[in-house]
Amino acid sequence: MNDSHTDPGTPDCRSPLRYLWWLVTRQPRRITAGALLGSAWMVCLTLPPYLLSRAIDDGLEPGRWPVLVGWVAALFGVGVLNAWLAIMRHRTMTRVRLDAVFRSVQVVIRQATRLGGSLAGRVTAGEVVTIGFGDVAGIANTLTITGPGVGAVLAYVVVAVLLLTVSPLLAVVVLLGVPLLVVLVGPLLGRLQGAEATYREQQGALASHFEDIVGGLRVLNGIGGKDVYAERYRRGSRRLQEEGYRVGSVTSWVQALGVGLPTLFLGVVTWLAARMAAQGDITVGELVAVYGYAAVLVVPVSFFVEGGHDLSRGLVAARRVIRFLSLEPASATREATRDAPASPSTLRDPESGVEVAPGRLTALVGARPSESAAVVDRLGRFSGSDATWGAIRLDDIDLTQVRRRILVADNEADLFAGPLRDVIGGGDRDEEAIGRAVAAAMARDIVRGLPDGLDSAVDAQARNLSGGQRQRVRLARALLADPEVLLAVEPTSAVDAHTEAAVAARLRTARAGRTTLVTSTSPLLLAQADVVHYLVDGSVTASGSHRELLQLRSDYRRLVSRGAEDEDGTGGGRARTAGPAEAPGPTAGPAEAPCRSADRTENPDATADRADPVGRAGEDPLPPLRKAVR
Repeated sequence: MNDSHTDPGTPDCRSPLRYLWWLVTRQPRRITAGALLGSAWMVCLTLPPYLLSRAIDDGLEPGRWPVLVGWVAALFGVGVLNAWLAIMRHRTMTRVRLDAVFRSVQVVIRQATRLGGSLAGRVTAGEVVTIGFGDVAGIANTLTITGPGVGAVLAYVVVAVLLLTVSPLLAVVVLLGVPLLVVLVGPLLGRLQGAEATYREQQGALASHFEDIVGGLRVLNGIGGKDVYAERYRRGSRRLQEEGYRVGSVTSWVQALGVGLPTLFLGVVTWLAARMAAQGDITVGELVAVYGYAAVLVVPVSFFVEGGHDLSRGLVAARRVIRFLSLEPASATREATRDAPASPSTLRDPESGVEVAPGRLTALVGARPSESAAVVDRLGRFSGSDATWGAIRLDDIDLTQVRRRILVADNEADLFAGPLRDVIGGGDRDEEAIGRAVAAAMARDIVRGLPDGLDSAVDAQARNLSGGQRQRVRLARALLADPEVLLAVEPTSAVDAHTEAAVAARLRTARAGRTTLVTSTSPLLLAQADVVHYLVDGSVTASGSHRELLQLRSDYRRLVSRGAEDEDGTGGGRARTAGPAEAPGPTAGPAEAPCRSADRTENPDATADRADPVGRAGEDPLPPLRKAVR
């Protein structure tokens, strides 16, 4: 299976059947070996009835003991050979299945990586999980028919020929009976395919729903929505359970017929052979042989039915896989071959009119956070647009160069499990650089509060940290990366005003001389910006400094103040939408009330932070809700 580890190849996504055939052609030697071993095993299963009949007719009945011993020895040898063939066949087909699993998983992961930031908007997390586990396993099982399936056909032909030497009537019954059994099961397989397709769709949707509930559990607890979402999940589970019963019902009939019909067929053939033996048309040994041949036929007929079942399931699974593999990233509509500008250059988004000048701190303000985030997506090339970098269209620049020089810091970007040092990307960075990034993000209190500092374990998505702590960890990671261009989405939305003031000042210092764009409606952060772009309905209506816009635009003034007062009561202070309380992380203080006014009482940690700039800081309990993969 080493060949699938290096390069899985390019899958054929024109149809589910072509995808399955691509998996077959990627391992021709192993498939051929499995078919040969399966065929030899199946054909050898037909030999014991023949040898047994010869032992009875030539040795046992006339009393020729040496002849009997010879036939018995041959029967024993065939049994040993069959056992070895069965072991080798099973080993080979296991390798075939595993190769198909690894190859399919690789192409799915490669496609997920290729989709990048557009993955979350194109397919649900539940669907990806369903594809990566259930569908890939179903596809792998389908390849089993390439081994025993071929052998089943050959065994059927060999048994028919052997029966022809005993009785033409029995041969005709076998030749016509086996296809009839397969035809009887056909309609059930079609029904099963439709039922499983519906089941898979509902399973993916429910898995995605569950992932959303887990991801937003703290928020749901705060606003009292947990029970509502839980009830929706229970209803979805009941619907999926009903669909699962439907699939199970059809599957049970398929499996029952797969065993029952061949057994019934065995009884018919044996009854005919017994009547012929009683009439003297065939010998006792031939009767035993006919019974053995019919019994052997149970195996290939079962494989026919099970193979049809596996193929039906495999086509359903392959259809979902190729649908995922056929997705194109939003930025893949043009061929990107040009080099990025050699020197720092202006980023422009014609759709909104936003310009991000090199070496300056630019802020983006809009009443709808989604509009500001859309601008960042276009400038970061996570969605198709006419954005330019210098004089070059951004979509024309090699994507590797864009990702290397432009970093989008989303406020809900993934945080992987591991030591905090690795979570912020400091595995190969010196302690001084890590310390600067942590200090600039006001995250030293997080490091101090954890038992082992930077070497402390962080859970997946940093669930053992609070919302404000996670946000500062993400900011520290972005600052430590030190990109040429940093596009930060709401980098301070989950921290309190005092912490935010310190973060804003340190962000400006840390990014001095570097190109930075932040989206925010916080006066504390906007006051640090060199230029502020004010968006209305997705387009820039005014640009200037924060102070200038406060004087010139009353709507801008209302947006950034929202009618709230400063902490000194003069107005224009930091205002936040009241939100749910968040369960604290290991270093957070007590949980706060679900709703808070914009004019907050200063907390002790924030007071201490003014005395110690890198000390503990308070944080807003409302976590950001925008989620994307960067």
